[in-house]
Amino acid sequence: MTADSDMLDAMFREGRTYDAFLDKPVSEALLQEAYDLAKMAPTSANCQPMRILFLTSREAKARLEPALSSTNGEKTVKAPAVAIIAHDLAFYDNLPKLYRIPGAEKWFMGQEGLIEETAFRNAALQGGYFMLAARAVGLGVGPMSGFDNAAVDEEFFADTSWRSNFICNLGFGDDSAVPTRDPRFDFAEACKVV
Repeated sequence: MTADSDMLDAMFREGRTYDAFLDKPVSEALLQEAYDLAKMAPTSANCQPMRILFLTSREAKARLEPALSSTNGEKTVKAPAVAIIAHDLAFYDNLPKLYRIPGAEKWFMGQEGLIEETAFRNAALQGGYFMLAARAVGLGVGPMSGFDNAAVDEEFFADTSWRSNFICNLGFGDDSAVPTRDPRFDFAEACKVV
């Protein structure tokens, strides 16, 4: 089974990165719908380390603003919703619930480098899945990395095992503010088959 052409257009061929959004709120139900799609995609040992903090109030976005670069501040505060895509360094505590092989959590105990690597890699994958899921439910996405991770973690994740990876603005994209698409590499430029 393959996705229909309209869905492929929305998710890939015509999907764009948005810096501006319509003045229309994003419901919690729509955010949950996107998450419920994204959570079904694969992670290693089904570890699912991604955690998302959604900021929808002006007050919450104002708390984030000091950590943002000068080019990301205004557009982020104006976005209807902001997702801080994070990873949980204690993800392995949930493996008895999430993974079919008993004792898998022991693979990670005391292995700080492996914990960080596994959490970061798999949550980044899940963040990509989440952005595609958001597009699939009709949202525009604006991912970015221009912010101070340590400041975000201190403000929002102090005394937790969560660590920020990237931020994604969400809303109903303003197509009138989208620039011409930047180029993409052709298969032969970016891929090798051996």
